[in-house]
Amino acid sequence: MADRVSVTIRIGGSLPRAQLAAFIAVIEEEALTDPLGEYFSMDQITGFSPLELAADEVSWGRLESLETFCVDNRLPFQRWCGSYPGSWEAERIVFDGATDPRSYTVTDNDIVVVTEPEVRSLGTFEAIGAYLQSANVALPPLTIVDDEEQDHG
Repeated sequence: MADRVSVTIRIGGSLPRAQLAAFIAVIEEEALTDPLGEYFSMDQITGFSPLELAADEVSWGRLESLETFCVDNRLPFQRWCGSYPGSWEAERIVFDGATDPRSYTVTDNDIVVVTEPEVRSLGTFEAIGAYLQSANVALPPLTIVDDEEQDHG
């Protein structure tokens, strides 16, 4: 049986209308809810903020299908998973919509941790500040766009 923990994910960007059904199917497959425990509905995509979803008891703290969908469709996201004592630390995955997703060690309260080896590797306060900044990507609202808007936007 897999180790299971809680996860949250915030997703932003421009989702092509042609991909909407596939997006909804992945969210439903992952059994995600809003932060208050309500299952996903289209009303949660307001166009004014990132979509926030959560789940408890997620195998290995990963939302592989949803994260792959987001990367394939260049939808920026930030995913947090709690730690599992003896197996892994809490983690934040950040995808800015362009570069590869990056992993950051965080506390169970989602505060970025900079380890001693990372401090030594980064070398300066400026580099540490840039590292911390890269863990806090500003997500745009999640919007549904017509295919031609995606092509020309």
